[in-house]
Amino acid sequence: MKHNHDSKSRGIVYLVGAGPGDPGLLTLKAAEAIASADVIVYDYLAGHNFVDKANPDAELIYVGKTGKVHSVEQVDINQLLVSKALEGKIVVRLKGGDPYVFGRGGEEAEKLASAGITFEVIPGITSAIAAPAYAGIPVTHRDHASLVTFVTGHEDPSKDESAIDWSILARNPGTLVFLMGVKNIENISKRLLAHGMSPDTPAALVRWGTTPRQASLASDLEHIASECLKRGLSAPAVLIVGSVVKLRKSLSWYESKPLFGKKIVVTRSREQSRKMADKISRHGGEPILFPTIEIVAPIDYGPLERAMETISDYDWVLFTSENGVERFFKHFFDLGKDIRDLAGPIFGAIGPVTAKAIRLKGIRVDMLAKEFVAEGILEFFENQDLDGKRFLIPRAEKARDVLRDGLIKKGAMVDIVPVYRTIRPSGDDVDTIRNLFLNKSVDAVTFTSSSTVDHFADMMNGPDMSNLLHDTVVASIGPITSDTLVKYGVNPSVQAKEFTVDGLIEALVDYYDKGRSTELIP
Repeated sequence: MKHNHDSKSRGIVYLVGAGPGDPGLLTLKAAEAIASADVIVYDYLAGHNFVDKANPDAELIYVGKTGKVHSVEQVDINQLLVSKALEGKIVVRLKGGDPYVFGRGGEEAEKLASAGITFEVIPGITSAIAAPAYAGIPVTHRDHASLVTFVTGHEDPSKDESAIDWSILARNPGTLVFLMGVKNIENISKRLLAHGMSPDTPAALVRWGTTPRQASLASDLEHIASECLKRGLSAPAVLIVGSVVKLRKSLSWYESKPLFGKKIVVTRSREQSRKMADKISRHGGEPILFPTIEIVAPIDYGPLERAMETISDYDWVLFTSENGVERFFKHFFDLGKDIRDLAGPIFGAIGPVTAKAIRLKGIRVDMLAKEFVAEGILEFFENQDLDGKRFLIPRAEKARDVLRDGLIKKGAMVDIVPVYRTIRPSGDDVDTIRNLFLNKSVDAVTFTSSSTVDHFADMMNGPDMSNLLHDTVVASIGPITSDTLVKYGVNPSVQAKEFTVDGLIEALVDYYDKGRSTELIP
């Protein structure tokens, strides 16, 4: 999404519905608007999962409201949108749910229109339908409800007169969905009962719908308020009243996901963590990103560039990681080289992810190790004569020398060239993450390399690592990473059978799905 503007022209405001919480529900047009914005004005329910998709240079302005606490009053929000647009900027007004469904987007649009500001509305999925759906409750159903009514539950019970005709709602033959009604849930149920609705009418409350924090409560109209109080459920939540609630028993799907509600720390580099986080989210988990490594250029590109100049002289080029592939080819093409320059050597890889990365560069992979570690490559060459054969291994600056040493023992000539190195990031959120572990607020932590373990231990004060992770499920991508954990006194709970990120997630899923690990580390 592009919008041409300059400092002398008026900008544009996008009133964007971010959906109810699950970033996967964000529409393509909404994502494009967020990515193109100069300014993002966002609400409490349109939080960091969506703001993370913004341009790093975008100005982020939080104007969230929770209950009676308003960080910025609505009149000031309206004026803020106008003033930022008058500066010629692309402004995204990011709202949870839909801007025009109890989102006060209509008021903001009126203000923009009166000020002559160009605006567009990008609808979102309202929590009134998304939260029930994620709880296994269809708001309409041929056998239960041909009518659904959305009602604000935020009316002040002390008002002399309600704007809601409760007698009509009590006779409503369909589904009632109340938004923002948790604080008034007792008043809502009493009014419906007082106007004739049956006490045994099914009712349900869904808190933080569509997110890993989702909590659902099914009861009846007479008891839903007391059950809500007993469970300590608070906003944000939606209340659903009607016979469709009975379908939850058979249609609940989200809360049965194997990682549902599990808070899982991801220690990969920031540039790699998003894919892993998405996989965790798809299984119902809540990923917590805590990069313990940062991938940067090697100190000296000289050895790599010299190897590239004579690449055709090598018999084999072996890649041990996806990072190695990406960094090698980036520098290769930055130097103005052509894929045809790689004619000659045979290419091999450790692991299917690394092999796929090579193939995406247009190179055929002739050797894929059966075991996704260096020993797997050595097994491939076990019965081959390597005397005088030349091998190039582009890899991290620091890595195990098992592969190099094994090939040299068989008579090969091996050049190790660093294409990247891993360093410890600044880790501004170290104290926050440490407190999550200390307060037992983390269910699992994942490690995808020995470097992630070493840096995590360094950031968390290594000697205390075993105590810190005592009650946490520790998941390792493979035996090398597990060995590093053991050095710090940590025995992994889970180890992937296939030493890939997908294998690691699968192992975690099996662990929680079956109540035990499929591959426990003694």
